[in-house]
Amino acid sequence: MKREPLATLPNVISVSRLGLAAAFILIRGTPPRLVIIAVAGATDFLDGYLARRRGNASRSGALIDAVADRFFVFCAVCTLLFDGALGVWQYAILISRDFMTAVGFLTARAIPWLRSVRFKSRMPGKVVTVLQLGTLALVFAAPQLVNVALVAVGIASLVSISDYTLALWHARARA
Repeated sequence: MKREPLATLPNVISVSRLGLAAAFILIRGTPPRLVIIAVAGATDFLDGYLARRRGNASRSGALIDAVADRFFVFCAVCTLLFDGALGVWQYAILISRDFMTAVGFLTARAIPWLRSVRFKSRMPGKVVTVLQLGTLALVFAAPQLVNVALVAVGIASLVSISDYTLALWHARARA
């Protein structure tokens, strides 16, 4: 099997979100955290765009991108919970899709006949990520809109979890 190169520009951009997560935790203040969220969102778009445009799309790159997204959101949401900017129920909604996706991924890797199923990003999952990042920005820019945004995140998360579950079920039938 041919090895995929890991040191591609899209992968480096994806990995940069790990540093952005650390910066979000360490740096205080509304303007800097809003910039960090905006940069994280921009890198999430840019890495995928460049991977497709340059022909660097790969399984490992897709996994790196997904892990970087989940890591950034998880760190940011935990930081906001610990800072008191989010309540526990808000935290739970923001990470529900990520938690269920991780459970699904680990389950698929633990069950022998699901190990060959290839995980890839799907549009409902991308929508959830955009809504999560938007909600994080609203915590600073318009806190009065956070609960409305959380309804959208919750609904999109349910759609995404259902979509991934159905995709796994159909892939299982083909595996």
